[in-house]
Formats: sequence, C-alpha cells, structure tokens
Amino acid sequence: MPEAAARPGVSVVMPVRNEESALDGAVGAVLAAGYSGPLEVVIAVGPSDDATADIARRLAEAPGVVVVDNPSGRTPDGLNAAIAAAQHDVLVRMDGHAHMPAGYIDLAVDALLRTGAANVGGRMVPTADAPFGRAVAVAMSSRFGLGGAGHRLGGVEGEASSVYLGSFRRDALADVGGYDPHFVRAQDWELNHRLREAGHVVWFVPEMAVPYTPRSRWSALRRQFFTSGQWRREVVRTHPSTRSPRYLAAPAMVVANAAAIATAGLGAVLGTPALAWLLVVPGAYVLGVFGASASLARRTGARAALAMPVVLITMHVAWGVGYLCGVRYSRLDA
Repeated sequence: MPEAAARPGVSVVMPVRNEESALDGAVGAVLAAGYSGPLEVVIAVGPSDDATADIARRLAEAPGVVVVDNPSGRTPDGLNAAIAAAQHDVLVRMDGHAHMPAGYIDLAVDALLRTGAANVGGRMVPTADAPFGRAVAVAMSSRFGLGGAGHRLGGVEGEASSVYLGSFRRDALADVGGYDPHFVRAQDWELNHRLREAGHVVWFVPEMAVPYTPRSRWSALRRQFFTSGQWRREVVRTHPSTRSPRYLAAPAMVVANAAAIATAGLGAVLGTPALAWLLVVPGAYVLGVFGASASLARRTGARAALAMPVVLITMHVAWGVGYLCGVRYSRLDA
C-alpha cells in the first residue's frame, strides 16, 4: 500500500501579555492537540506585570517551543513577530488564555488543503459558570448580543467574511502584508477583509470550536464592548465597504434613544408634555431587551437570567457609544 502523505509543518503563533495563570495550560493544550506532523509553538511575549516572560522562557526549554520578544505589547505586532520567526508555512493563531481542543490543527490543515483557502477558522464558544459570566456567555453566542456572525453562532461550512482566530497559508499572509500594526483591536476583521479584497478565500469550519472565557465583571464587559465598537468604526473608516447594517444597529439605537429621552426632557422643561410620547422609543427598546432575555432564560438558568437584561444593555450601549466615538478617544498603546 502507498504511504500516507506527510502532514505539512504547522507553527502555532501565540501573542501573550500578562498570561501568568493561563500560559502553561495554553501551550500544553497545543502540544497535546494530537497533530502528527511537524509542530512548533512560537510565543511572542509582550511587556507584562507578572511572570509571563519567565514562564515562556521555561516552556522554551522544551523542543518545539520558541519565544520571541514583542516590545510594544500590541497584538498585531506580536503576531507579526511570531510569524516572522515561525519555520512552517501553515500558521495557526491561538491566544495565550485559550485551550486548543484536540484535533483542532488537523481540522485546520484538512480544510486548508481541501479548499485552497487563505484562512480557515471556526467559532468562539463562550463558557462560564458564575451567573454574570454565564449570562455574558449566552448573550455573546446569541443573535441578541453580537448579531448573526457565523464565528459567533455557528452555521454551515463555507466562505465567510471573518472567522475566529484563524489558520493561514503563509504565502497568503505575505501577499497582503500580514497584520496591520495600526489595528490594536479588530485586527482579525481587518486582515480578513484585505485577504478577501486580494482575491483570497476565508473559510468557516464550524467544528473548529475554541472555548472562550468571557468577562465576569460589569466594568470589564463595558470596557471590552466600548473598545470593540471603537475599533470596528476604525475598520469601517479605513475600509468603507465593510460598513454593514448589523454593525450600525447599536450606534443607531444609542442615537435614537438618547434623542428621544433628551427631546422628551426638553418638552417637560418647556411645558410641552406632548413630546413625552417619544419615550416610547426607549420603552420599546427596554421591552425588547426583556423579551430577548426571557427567550434566553432556558439556556442561562434562573440566576444568570436575572443578569441578562443588564448584560444585553451593556453590550449594546457600550458598543454603540464606542462606535460613535471612534479611536480618537482610545489609548492606542493599550
């Protein structure tokens, strides 16, 4: 019988910063993923306030683990540095706090070989146990929290505008110049857009599901979604063709509700109570949120269901306000 074709070499690139508690597990999960071909993990270490750098150096004492510096600490810089140091032509992105599932690399390699795509990837699977985190996890994987993107909700295999994390052909990344260092956030959206604009294919594989631990505090959730909205606006500013009704819904909601409340308040001050009817706009939004929360309750459990309205409103308002503000109010070195 003929010998099975050799599996291509794979470099898993991992930008990390302040990942002391998760880095050991993240690298261990990659090495235990069961890939039979040549495999290395390239860790790009940014300036950290914990022992991340020491842990990375210890991990690099083992074969197949390489450490490079990322002086800026920014994610796109770390990814580009890791890619430059990687020795293989299949490049799999993984985060320093994510646990790669067994078989993930095989799914990526098989999809790249089968489709000829530039980038293949799957979906983020938010998981949490505490009530608030559980509410965030369910909201993030529903159309009420983040819209209908396949890499959030799942769906059928095929071409996509974006995928979670991503596994790339090196030549395709080189063709578009790699990650754009300007995009401190949203670099995956922006890169996938440039790949597709250059004629490459981005391919969604629903079986490539990576667990994700969502924010467990309200303040962290608010900041995350505000920043995501800012950088999505920056992607649209840089690439106007990426503008989408799905991403305009939250800022439109913020503007409509703020205008209705302000006009109704002005009417009360000026003695024009008829303007109070405008309060139907925020009232309808709040009723919609409670309706959505009720429809998700069977997935959250009772305690998490109580937090769902707060979670959904925080996601919508923070994302919408961030989008309206844009990155001119963002710390670009964050």
